[in-house]
Amino acid sequence: METVSPPSLADDFRDVMSGVCTPVAVVTTMDGDRPHGTTVSAFASLSLEPPMVLAALDRRSELLALVRAHGRFGLNVLASGQQALATRFARKGADKFQGVPWRTEHGLPRLPGVAGWLACRVHRLVDGGDHVIALGLVDAAQRLAVSPLTYHARAFGTHLPVTGERC
Repeated sequence: METVSPPSLADDFRDVMSGVCTPVAVVTTMDGDRPHGTTVSAFASLSLEPPMVLAALDRRSELLALVRAHGRFGLNVLASGQQALATRFARKGADKFQGVPWRTEHGLPRLPGVAGWLACRVHRLVDGGDHVIALGLVDAAQRLAVSPLTYHARAFGTHLPVTGERC
């Protein structure tokens, strides 16, 4: 039985979540020699031993079907200034990579200049409402010394540390 939230709760939930600063990434995979990707803001580190991440993918997406079939995905953590890539990969359609430079790394599409790169094998796919959570075992990781792209209050930005505060 499907649970449907009342419209006011859905709007209130969306409003609360817009106040949470999230990183922005493009999840990628291959279909033969053709790259596919989609923008996500719901991803996180899950485990250090073994290294794992999670990424939430729309259950109706073509990308999810490919990740399910091939069992692998790349996570391109976008850098500050890459909001055009975030917007491009958030739209529907099969031509998202048209005119976008990329290369294959660990058999997965990698975008240049990203703040972070992870190559992952699917450990498990877990139902999560209108999304499916891909739990990925990390096979490769690389970070560039650039600020990440974030999304907060329905706008792109980046993280700035509070002066004098460090963890």
